Amino acid sequence: MGKQKSLTLREKAAYGIGAVGKDMVYMLSASYILYYFQDIMGVNTIAMGIILLVARVFDAFNDPIMGVVVAKTKTRWGKFRPWLMIGTITNAVLLVLMFSAPPSLDGGGLIAYAAITYILWGVTYTMMDIPYWSMVPAFTKSGREREGLSALARSCAGVGSALITIVTVVAVATIGGKFDANSTDAITKTFDPSNTQFTAYMIERDENGNPTENKTSLVNADIKVSVTGVARAFEGNIDEATGDPYVAFTNSNTDYTLAFGDAINVKKEDGNNAIEFAMDSVDSGVAALALYFDHDTFYRAMLCSNLTLNLDMHSTLEVERLGFKWFSVAVGVLFILFILITCICIKEKSTVDVRTPGVGEMFKALIRNDQAMTIVITIVLVNTALYITSNLLIYFFKYDLGGANWQGDYTLFNTFVGGMQILAMMIMFPLLRKVFTTLKVFYICAVAEIVGYFVLLAMALSGMTNVFVFFVPGFLIMSGVGILNVIVTVFLANTVDYGELKNNHRDESVIFSMQTFVVKLASGLAALVASICLTVFNIQSDGVLNYTALVDKMDNVGNMATIGDESVVGLRLVMTLGPTVLLIIAVLIFRAKYILTDQKLMEIAKELSSRKGEGEES
Repeated sequence: MGKQKSLTLREKAAYGIGAVGKDMVYMLSASYILYYFQDIMGVNTIAMGIILLVARVFDAFNDPIMGVVVAKTKTRWGKFRPWLMIGTITNAVLLVLMFSAPPSLDGGGLIAYAAITYILWGVTYTMMDIPYWSMVPAFTKSGREREGLSALARSCAGVGSALITIVTVVAVATIGGKFDANSTDAITKTFDPSNTQFTAYMIERDENGNPTENKTSLVNADIKVSVTGVARAFEGNIDEATGDPYVAFTNSNTDYTLAFGDAINVKKEDGNNAIEFAMDSVDSGVAALALYFDHDTFYRAMLCSNLTLNLDMHSTLEVERLGFKWFSVAVGVLFILFILITCICIKEKSTVDVRTPGVGEMFKALIRNDQAMTIVITIVLVNTALYITSNLLIYFFKYDLGGANWQGDYTLFNTFVGGMQILAMMIMFPLLRKVFTTLKVFYICAVAEIVGYFVLLAMALSGMTNVFVFFVPGFLIMSGVGILNVIVTVFLANTVDYGELKNNHRDESVIFSMQTFVVKLASGLAALVASICLTVFNIQSDGVLNYTALVDKMDNVGNMATIGDESVVGLRLVMTLGPTVLLIIAVLIFRAKYILTDQKLMEIAKELSSRKGEGEES
């Protein structure tokens, strides 16, 4: 056999683009599946947390099975590429099914749908993920080329994750809005207050969006209210205290226009304006309406004579559901296209044995290798901290910072921090590595993340709402995350040589298989923590009030938060202090247990080289 050639730029690019598509799919699932099923479809939050955790643990047992299947595969296209394409296509289909839950399902049926599609999605992701990483030795030379390609793929995976983080919310709103607007199922219901029991108030809001005590009854106004939406928009909610049904529309679930005669026109996106409209049921029409206006609009309306008011609402209930469905189709298509490019451009140049270790073998390897155990625990803690934040961040922007443009602010923030993560991996890490050892870079990044979380907490508790000020903690946290993702991979590689020196046994495949497992475990644990947070602090999907509660609120105007004050504080603490505690524990464990300094690694390499030399002589 001739000497194997080095990889071409075309081959490297093709392998990297596969990683982009692969992690686009993974990030869409990891960051938004809880939000989709809990906030949009109404699945019980704790049930979703348990489903996500169980699925991730199940993956740990699925990985070695898939490794055996790949190892036994023999085709004219090799053993890796067939499963890479099969896994990609089936995973893309499952992704679309997962984000296309039938709106007719509810209760146990919806939980069962979520569980089945998510677990099957995890199985098919493993079907693709195992051959993707296992095929590296089959088309690379050993040593630096293999390590360089793996590092490139990890960086490209970070790009895929960042892209999903940046575009998802706005893409979902845009795509969903177009499909919802073209829906033929929409119906319009009109409510005439003159024929119903109706309570209506107009309330002034200050520059921070909080209601003042200035309010006026609209009892003598000529008011007409109409709502357009699919039938599901009028099915309403159930009051947990009384068991009575109610229907409610607010800024969070409608677009609207409001006109005071010919003098004043108000849209949802105008200033600090907001609406709340609630009925005890669609049929009876017993209703309450609260209009929250900024100072100028409030006093202009007060000066209107013969006040007439027309409120036209369009339910956005279906926008996010349809948006996620068709956005998942787009991501799935790109995923298949990117992996197809990988399979066409990459060909196996040698035969390699694929052996994916079982769970028991993984734990045996960890017990034998205390340094690998230290890094695995560190990875679990660091990634759990990150995923807790990523799972709760959308709720923070939607319900805490709020505002009509919360989606734009969320996207702007994610664009910045996603860019910082990519730059940190590709530019900042090499620069820092020229000045500091890898160990010092680890501590610098960990401290930067911890400081970032404290700054984020301080800003959130102080009531800041300007998205640009949150760029500061975002930079500290996500730059640290980007670099730490690279560093822990390097540290994990270091433990392989250490294990060989200590145990006279090289557990390379076992150690590297742990990285995929622990990241999945971290995402499952984080999802469970996030779901408990959403349940305990009663962070509701729509932040709507029933008829009675809305009347009481207008009689006692107070701070109009999208969710209650206790819920706001709880959300802030869990998404900041929770990750901070995990990071501090990770640093303390790492500092106490990790001993593989650059000098120690040189000694290990020298000793291993000496052993191999002795073995060859004998």
